[in-house]
Amino acid sequence: MTMTPQENEHPVEHMAHALEERVKELRCLYDISAILADDQQSVNEKLQAVAERLPAGMQFPSIATARIHVDNRTFQSSRAQTSVHQHSSDVRLADNIFGEVTVSYTENPPEGSVSPAFLREEVLLVHEVARRLAEFLMSEWRREHAHVLQSQLRTPTTQKEEARGSDGPQGLIGDSPAMQSVYRSIAKACTTDATVLVHGESGTGKELVARAIHYGGARSSAPFVPVNCAAIPESLVESELFGYVKGAFTGADTTRAGFFQTAEGGTIFLDEVSEMNTAVQAKLLRVLQNQEVRMVGSDQTRATDVRILAATNQDLAGLVEAGRFRADLFFRLHVLTIDLPPLRERGSDVNLLVDHFVARWTRQTKSEPLIFSVRALRALESYDWPGNVRELDNLIQRLSVMADHRFVDIDDLPGPMHFKREQAVGGSLQTLQEVVLDHVRRVLDAVEGNRSQAARILGIDRKTLRKKLDAITGREDT
Repeated sequence: MTMTPQENEHPVEHMAHALEERVKELRCLYDISAILADDQQSVNEKLQAVAERLPAGMQFPSIATARIHVDNRTFQSSRAQTSVHQHSSDVRLADNIFGEVTVSYTENPPEGSVSPAFLREEVLLVHEVARRLAEFLMSEWRREHAHVLQSQLRTPTTQKEEARGSDGPQGLIGDSPAMQSVYRSIAKACTTDATVLVHGESGTGKELVARAIHYGGARSSAPFVPVNCAAIPESLVESELFGYVKGAFTGADTTRAGFFQTAEGGTIFLDEVSEMNTAVQAKLLRVLQNQEVRMVGSDQTRATDVRILAATNQDLAGLVEAGRFRADLFFRLHVLTIDLPPLRERGSDVNLLVDHFVARWTRQTKSEPLIFSVRALRALESYDWPGNVRELDNLIQRLSVMADHRFVDIDDLPGPMHFKREQAVGGSLQTLQEVVLDHVRRVLDAVEGNRSQAARILGIDRKTLRKKLDAITGREDT
């Protein structure tokens, strides 16, 4: 350690102090090792005890606190307060981060102290504690895995025929208050023929809601026609929706019915209705106002009897203000509304969905069902799910096919699901721009870098996404 001029004046006292600090740190490590080796305590009790013991290894223990965040749970010393200085070290297993250990000083060091807020030895101590916690957790996880395998050998696993039940209609899964509210709204929509606008992020199940409304209503025996407006080229949207007559354009060799004619007497579901251009919006408005359609190339209108359900992942009212969506069409669509909650706000519904998808993919892959550890389930509940239910379904499918064993622990999940950093009490706050860029990064990680899919989830175009990626790159380069 390099001594300051003041310390050079009293080298013996300085060396004695440094030795005392080193002894304190070694004693702290010894005690932490003893805590982790104590078979009389549970894992949670051990982690809490480590959080209580770690501050005593710091240079100024009376103003030091510690926080351990692993397994999507937080253990902190009893004196935890707003921090002035803090240092963190990741809990790593191989190349993956599963948590972090943070020590903080709740005040500035005492006057007259010439040492930095954290000595090099203190930084090394925190790093070593994080390393030992990683080894301890890996040992505990392997022990649990072995126990599960032994249980399977003693009692052969029987394939689940059905996942845990749900009262949701048309395959909707979830018992959370948010989903119960959705079910009540669906029941009310089934009693009328009014237009319904379903709003929710990509992957939340908007089409399932539309199907539930159709098959629960008076038109259930008639066709249900789903249309993804975003997937139809802009030049073809009108002809696909309303049909065309022979000779309407080059290549129109015969008259062809559109989606509205196909749905006659039933329901048409216009998904991502915000993607329609203004010309098609005007024609859709005429359908809603007059219940009639005009095929491309025809000068005659035809009466139609179709219930319209629409869905979007964007703020239509905001698009109206921006001049990108017709206000009169918005009010025609906005008769009944159903807001679907994102998966991250549905709590324990994640576990119900896991059971449902495990049962489905077990049947389809003809394999033994996956068994998730409590840690893995906690990680899934804590994850932000930018791709929502669809992302969870894809994850279970991938694990069902690619997993080396049927027991799924936290390290079998994708990296972004391992650990969700918490904002430390009193820690630095992010700007709005930083929050936006971090969310863009999480979405890209979730869709494995697929920019088109990420742009759809974020509700922006690819050009805007490119600008945000450039901003991320610029931030990382600074």
